[in-house]
Amino acid sequence: MGTTIIGLIVIAVVVFYLVFIYNRLVSLRNQFKNGFAQIDVQLQRRHDLIPNLVESTKAYMSHERNTLTEVMQARNNAVDAQKDAASDPADGGKIQKLGSAENMLTRALANFYAVAENYPELKANETVQQLMEELASTENRVSFARQAYNDSVMTYNTFREQFPNNIISGMFAFKPTSQLELENPEARQAPKVSF
Repeated sequence: MGTTIIGLIVIAVVVFYLVFIYNRLVSLRNQFKNGFAQIDVQLQRRHDLIPNLVESTKAYMSHERNTLTEVMQARNNAVDAQKDAASDPADGGKIQKLGSAENMLTRALANFYAVAENYPELKANETVQQLMEELASTENRVSFARQAYNDSVMTYNTFREQFPNNIISGMFAFKPTSQLELENPEARQAPKVSF
């Protein structure tokens, strides 16, 4: 009788521990998904500002159609990648594609800013200045949201991979996810604009 009670207690403790692991995995997964939702909001703001900026500069930069087209194409690719990643933020491949698309957009914007330096009347335009300030502010918000997201992903992946958590995560298909990273070190630099 005593061994049966001890056996039941041991089984109950093991079951409660397994339930704890499962619930913690769910909690951490929801945390990084929420982190992605914060990035998603800031990226949407960034993507919404870019067409306004391009439209405001068209009259000044009429000889730079290729630059403006490049920015808009990169923006459209980033929007598509954002929508795809938002459909399943747990898919590491989609997150990596989003990082690549955002990296291309950052490079296109850096090129745009460099070309804009050649247009003094553009530098003096208040609307353009305001849009560039809002875009720079949004870039900072994206950076902070990305940092919080990456921290959540790291915590989730670490907990998921630890023993015996890895057994439970494997049984219930808790897959690893990727951090949102930029591909090259130059893209990690915020574009410098001086108007």
